[in-house]
Amino acid sequence: MKKLVLVRHCQSDGQHTDSPLTNNGVNQARRLSEFFKKHDLTIDRIISSPSMRAVETIKPYALLNEQSIETDARLNERILSDQPVDDWLDVVEASFEDLDYRLPGGESSNEALGRGLAVINEAINDPSHETIAIVTHGNLLMLLLNHFEADYGFKQWRLLKNPDVFIIEHEDEQIQLEHIW
Repeated sequence: MKKLVLVRHCQSDGQHTDSPLTNNGVNQARRLSEFFKKHDLTIDRIISSPSMRAVETIKPYALLNEQSIETDARLNERILSDQPVDDWLDVVEASFEDLDYRLPGGESSNEALGRGLAVINEAINDPSHETIAIVTHGNLLMLLLNHFEADYGFKQWRLLKNPDVFIIEHEDEQIQLEHIW
């Protein structure tokens, strides 16, 4: 059975690509590594957004288990717009209601979902690994979860924590999704 461990990054110092984890976020990353060990989650491949906050989230686990961290830009957070957005919460809500909605210079939910699903599908079809961690960002994570279970959407996105962890188990075209953090 293939397991995908979907992780939202720990608390960070901002939204920029190079934003590091806060001191609390560093502690969360250590606790996340301990959580995986306590729950016998032996991850044999790690794929992360290249954003510093995502890589730093999984780094304690990777170091402890001598795992490399692959980065994949398709796991970057969705860009709402290339311009400042004053009513960004309303825009995010609209983008969950209409998956093709997009602002100028931004990407729609469907566009972001497409690149995220490409990573998921490659991981599911990777015969050399059984348990793969995928570290990403809240909006893209919720779009992926919504793809597998329609109950996930804008309201659940607002309730996500930093970090947050979900497991997708895949066997014979059957998918089971569980929120474990």
